[in-house]
Amino acid sequence: MIELGLPSDRREQGRQLSCTVRPGPRLLRSSEGFTLLEMLIALFLLAGVVAIVLPRIVLDEDLRSTGRKLVGVLRTLQGLAATGQTPLKLYMDLDQGTYWAMIVEGKEERIPLDPGWKTPRSLPGSIRFTEVSIGQDKRFSGRVSVSFFTNGRIEPVTLYLMDSKNNLLALAVDSLTGGIRVSDERLDPPPNRIIPDRVKILLKAGTQAGVGGAARGVFPNQ
Repeated sequence: MIELGLPSDRREQGRQLSCTVRPGPRLLRSSEGFTLLEMLIALFLLAGVVAIVLPRIVLDEDLRSTGRKLVGVLRTLQGLAATGQTPLKLYMDLDQGTYWAMIVEGKEERIPLDPGWKTPRSLPGSIRFTEVSIGQDKRFSGRVSVSFFTNGRIEPVTLYLMDSKNNLLALAVDSLTGGIRVSDERLDPPPNRIIPDRVKILLKAGTQAGVGGAARGVFPNQ
């Protein structure tokens, strides 16, 4: 190495300065200013949070996906009743966790032509019906039915689903607006609206809507 004629004392100061600014292994930082130890601690904490939260997300998604499927069933039957100008009923067996659709023809009922309704559909094994209210009639077991009218109206219904961890999901149909509300909390009972007689005639179905009715000769063991 060629020295450029600097005094010996200045050369010595330069060597000392270069030694003081040289980073040691404990001062090694990433480009973002975090030490390797800090990054490892952050990753460890993140893994712990994911391990706690992920099972709950998967469980809730199973319950919510079932709720979305039932909302789709309600909308599908609503559309079929309106486009086909034929009243329909959705039956639910609260004990068996099954549901199926029927076409109402006068005093008789028959299975829809859609192959998807040839047999009753079942809730997932971890999901169950806990309560269904048709209007002011509340049921916790047995068989209930919801009527779909040719003008697109759905009988007022509030139903509750619960999973194996007692997480709750509620679906409520507003009979006048047709809106379907979904909530993970219990809902207030629907208001008892007064409907004029001239409107009741338009809303009346081909058969009497009710709770616990059974289709004649169809799915007798459900």
